[in-house]
Amino acid sequence: MPAIVSKVIEGSIAEELEIQAGDEILSIDNSKMLDMIDYNFLCKSDFLTIEIKKTSGEIEEIELEKDYDEDLGIVFESAVFDRVRPCLNHCIFCFVDQQPKGLRETLYIKDDDYRLSYLQGTYITLTNLREDDKERIKRMHLGPFYASVHTTNPELRVKMLKNPNAAKIMDNLKWFRKNKIPFHAQIVLCPGFNDGAELERTLSDLASLKNTVLSVAIVPVGVTQFRKGELVQVDKKAAIETLDIASKFKRVCCSDEFFLLAGREIPPAKYYGSFGQLEDGVGAIRLLLDDFKTQKLPESLNSPLKLLFATSYAAYDALKIISEKLNKVKNLETLVKPIKSNYWGQNITVAGLITTDDLINAIKDIDADIVVIPSIMLKPYSEDFLDGRNLDYVRKKTNKEFFVVKDIYSMKEIVDFLSCRA
Repeated sequence: MPAIVSKVIEGSIAEELEIQAGDEILSIDNSKMLDMIDYNFLCKSDFLTIEIKKTSGEIEEIELEKDYDEDLGIVFESAVFDRVRPCLNHCIFCFVDQQPKGLRETLYIKDDDYRLSYLQGTYITLTNLREDDKERIKRMHLGPFYASVHTTNPELRVKMLKNPNAAKIMDNLKWFRKNKIPFHAQIVLCPGFNDGAELERTLSDLASLKNTVLSVAIVPVGVTQFRKGELVQVDKKAAIETLDIASKFKRVCCSDEFFLLAGREIPPAKYYGSFGQLEDGVGAIRLLLDDFKTQKLPESLNSPLKLLFATSYAAYDALKIISEKLNKVKNLETLVKPIKSNYWGQNITVAGLITTDDLINAIKDIDADIVVIPSIMLKPYSEDFLDGRNLDYVRKKTNKEFFVVKDIYSMKEIVDFLSCRA
């Protein structure tokens, strides 16, 4: 996986140098690059010599002078230029392993690469972290990382991850603390395995690492109809127990689903600190509700408009509150429709797993001028759903227009859209 240019930022140094999509960056200052970490490090200079292989096959060498921190404006096809390090675990709760055939190819990729954790915030188990990796992390002062901890009980972690290296979790985390490398910790709660007393042990062990742990996120295991095994979903009782245990510790946050299952109110923003694990569903509802309070709604629209919010069950309550306030705008009518997941099963309630057929069946008979959906339903930078079909397919099947909200934690795009019609 070489350093292939995906696109060049308009007005950038790379555009001036006539670097184009498809070109390969072979080296910078005669140094080969393994990943974006190397690239970013090598670009921190006033003078650069870049070796480029053009799409024609021609090799060019370019010398340039720039400001020390000035970005070249190159976007690469991948963040790593050698090979993404694969996951060697067989976790009892792994979502990839329970997926049926026929989805997007990228959904079957299991990575466990510390570089992607640092660069993109993906979660790593640390089971394949080598000594040379540690040396590089230490030498380059990398961090923070996102660690999938799940449990600090060595025997239980081996059982849950099905990898003998999983037992070394506290050794690795203590190494992080010794070398002042911060990390965020994730716990996928599996009732009957790492809940209750085991969860309390894990949180106590993490607390012993003090401020090296930036945050701890507890999320419920996802159990679909394709899951064969002993896992059960988090119910109301388990959710209440987990919330009560988590409340004893600092910097520990439960995902929104725990509060919904427990029938408790979503806590205020201060509970989530810096929202360090927002993409894990920890604080998304609070952020959305608080953002909506800052938006100035128009008093009236120029003509009648019906908006339909097609959403997950997890976000339904929040959007229902927002919808009621939007309906006070003259000439605006909004509805909220939670999407029932027939594909995955009733236990799956997140928008990122909604398929085209489930979306179509939910909205096809509802009268609406525009259907609003969150961008998380689609593959990044595309209109493709996880089942391989695209938004155009849904348009044709429903004969409806769609508004895709890019920032799923804000209502600004919708309010701006409505203001243009005021």
